[in-house]
Amino acid sequence: MSLKETIDLKRLPSHIAVIMDGNGRWAQENGMERFIGHREGVVSVRKIVEAAGQLGIKYLTVYTFSTENWNRPQEEVDSLMALMVTAVRRETKDLMANNVRLRTIGDVDRLPPLTRRELDASIDETKNNTGLNLVLALSYSSKWELTEAVRKIAQQVKDGTLLVAQIDEQVISSHLTTKDIPDPDLLIRTGGEYRISNYLLWQAAYAEFYFTDTYWPDFREENLYAAIADYQKRERRFGKTGEQIQLKK
Repeated sequence: MSLKETIDLKRLPSHIAVIMDGNGRWAQENGMERFIGHREGVVSVRKIVEAAGQLGIKYLTVYTFSTENWNRPQEEVDSLMALMVTAVRRETKDLMANNVRLRTIGDVDRLPPLTRRELDASIDETKNNTGLNLVLALSYSSKWELTEAVRKIAQQVKDGTLLVAQIDEQVISSHLTTKDIPDPDLLIRTGGEYRISNYLLWQAAYAEFYFTDTYWPDFREENLYAAIADYQKRERRFGKTGEQIQLKK
């Protein structure tokens, strides 16, 4: 029996965030170039997008390319950008067929012009889809995002359009690139590492974490179902006691 049958569809995480780690190591351990691992990782994205959409997940955010990734060897960066163009062109048809809306967060102005054009075209084509929101975190890091938010808020204070006393969590959240996206309920990291690598630091304050040794190119539907099933075993207290949570039910 598939783990899918054990999932309570009434208690699904609304937003799942994923750190897709292990592409390069998967390739190297299989005697391949790192680029092949990234290419196989695209297949996993397709499978997980379809599975999440079928379950009824509303948001899936995948850590596609961090601001720190710009420091990788130029050949690898160029390959990743080319792969992104190819993948977006190829996958947009499937996104439309599956009613998936494509979105991005991050410093996308740093992307090469061709990559940006392909992304913008897919975003525009899928903008009216009403199913899963697939959010690509591109040229993204939380420290960059929070720094940009502080700059914008400081400028508003300087301009006299915002008082210091008015700055609260809601104001900060409204200046983040995720301002119209709910915080993640579940954060999955593949590849056997136990860190969140500058990813959604503000937004993941109360996310449930799920770590797996499985490399991203091997991560498939059953792995997603296992993560969701594990999530559903947990009691989310948000700083309250278990007794308080039970009284609310």
